[in-house]
Amino acid sequence: MNRRRRTCWIAIIMVCVLLISGCSIWPGQDDSASSKKVALTLWYWNRSIDDKLIAKAKEEFPNIELTAQKIGGDFKAKLKTTLAARSGEPDIVALNDWIMELFPSEDRFYNLYDLGAGEVEDQYLPWKWKQGVTPNGQMIGFPMDTGPTALFYRADLFKEAGLPSEPEQVARQIDNWDAYAAAGEQIKEKFGGKVFLTDNIGSVYNQVLSQAAERYFRPDGSFIGMDSPAVRKSWDTAVAFKEKGLLANADGWTPTWNAAMNNGEIASFVGAVWMKQVLQEAAPDTSGKWRVARAPGGDGNNGGSFLSILKSSKHPKEAFELIRWLQSPENQLEQYQTLNLFPSAPGVFDKPAMKEEEPFFGGQATGPVFAESAQHVPDAFFGERYPSVHNIITRRLNDIAKQNADPQQVWSDTVHRVERALQR
Repeated sequence: MNRRRRTCWIAIIMVCVLLISGCSIWPGQDDSASSKKVALTLWYWNRSIDDKLIAKAKEEFPNIELTAQKIGGDFKAKLKTTLAARSGEPDIVALNDWIMELFPSEDRFYNLYDLGAGEVEDQYLPWKWKQGVTPNGQMIGFPMDTGPTALFYRADLFKEAGLPSEPEQVARQIDNWDAYAAAGEQIKEKFGGKVFLTDNIGSVYNQVLSQAAERYFRPDGSFIGMDSPAVRKSWDTAVAFKEKGLLANADGWTPTWNAAMNNGEIASFVGAVWMKQVLQEAAPDTSGKWRVARAPGGDGNNGGSFLSILKSSKHPKEAFELIRWLQSPENQLEQYQTLNLFPSAPGVFDKPAMKEEEPFFGGQATGPVFAESAQHVPDAFFGERYPSVHNIITRRLNDIAKQNADPQQVWSDTVHRVERALQR
């Protein structure tokens, strides 16, 4: 074979080797084009997402290396500090009902509409969906759970006081706040003032306000004013409950509240669906005695969460596919069964799991009561300054309840404090 032919054959063989090596993966090689995973970090707090569901997500998305960090302590403060530092941000973050405080920072989040959120919008409660959308129309929060409200009441105490005790009867007779107060006076008389209608003044104010379509601010950001019908009604109702001696002055999340519930000192309260677990843990000795009925005055919502994607994420498409799967109607139903997180997807409300009887509530299936409430929550606007105004009002109400401060004087002072806060 002459030198020219030998050189030609060598060139052909080398080309073939290169082609074969380019199309095959040798043992131990990393094919970056096909096997490299997308790294995503998720921040959430305890019981906001089921840990088992996160484990399933890792199997469902083999192309994603998911690091799920359960953040303890003050979650909101940590998130705001991290956003301010512009360092160490997660790709995906859970947000509670304080999501509106982050609306001014909407540029730090991806607009989920740009990632395809509109394709599934009709699967979720409209009012819940809108809570994750800024006044500028940017969607920064994908719906997680909700907190529809209802009346929790002791059926045995209601019956002993001569009140209706079956949920349907209670809902019919105690269908407004005046009727609820009248029931409280009947309970007070029957038990000689040893049993109170409900827990505290702030709870009454919050629940009346939650039933209103208009709170403190308009969608354009303007302040409605302290004399808005919703604020005045909520304030006056809460003060009236105090003056009639219907409040136990037991603040939530305290040993005092737990003991009052367990000892039968409180006959009822209006609360969100997640209060079922709180109540069961606080008052185990009362199992079987509680029932749930539609709330007096109408339906409201208290609480509920969202998932967001931060602009610092390099993989928004994969992050959105993950949160869309995590909060699919099917997975929301599963989390209702495991963590009692009430779905924001009404398509699952008729599922058998939502209608299971509950021994703590005397065998009542409370799911349908909360499902009906969830579908009638008013579409209300909050705004980023909502927490500031709301906290001022509830703190001042506590002065009336616990220090016997003059309601009219406190009201005037509260109006001035709110006005000063809004001028900052």
